[in-house]
Amino acid sequence: MNIVLVDDQIMMRAGLRCLIEKMAGQQVIGEVEAGPVALHVIQSVAPDAVIIDLSSDTRQGLALLAEICSKCPASRVVIIGNQPDAELLAEVMRMGVAAYLLKQSSPAELDIALQAVARNECYLTPAVAKSMISHCLYTGAARQAQPDPLTPRQHQILAMIAHRKTTKEIAYELDLSEKTIAAHRAQIMDRIGVRDVVGLVLWAVKHNLVERQT
Repeated sequence: MNIVLVDDQIMMRAGLRCLIEKMAGQQVIGEVEAGPVALHVIQSVAPDAVIIDLSSDTRQGLALLAEICSKCPASRVVIIGNQPDAELLAEVMRMGVAAYLLKQSSPAELDIALQAVARNECYLTPAVAKSMISHCLYTGAARQAQPDPLTPRQHQILAMIAHRKTTKEIAYELDLSEKTIAAHRAQIMDRIGVRDVVGLVLWAVKHNLVERQT
């Protein structure tokens, strides 16, 4: 992937560049401080991914993040920051962020996250994922009394997705085409109001689908 680094600290950008350029398939094609210039650079070079620091000026970072996600949708955003509170995490995930890592995350985990983003998947560092699941379980308690929006087949497919099975594996086990599984997944996302696989998994956890046998 071609990557642009957004961080106010030159040393942080240099350190990230050094790490990333040792990773197979990853290349830093630009680096810039946060602010209006950052958006211009990203629009100009159209990277596959943008790594942005969200640990210093959160308000400015969120404003820039919203602009990147809105105006450069083809560039997937990876956040490196502090442990977020539930509201901040929910806000950035709604924007469409592809990955969230902590400042203390290891270089190996950064590599794993970038590989996931390159596959058009999402990645949350375990501590952040745990926080988000806990928040969803808490805020979703009242929603469970609402009518179930999914069919039994869709429940089955969603449970399999939550167990990290690929579209090909699900299609094989259910004796359906991969195209049919992809269509079901799109319908599920539309019915429950999520935008990506992370949202699907969190919804499945909240509704206890991860315990179901497929």
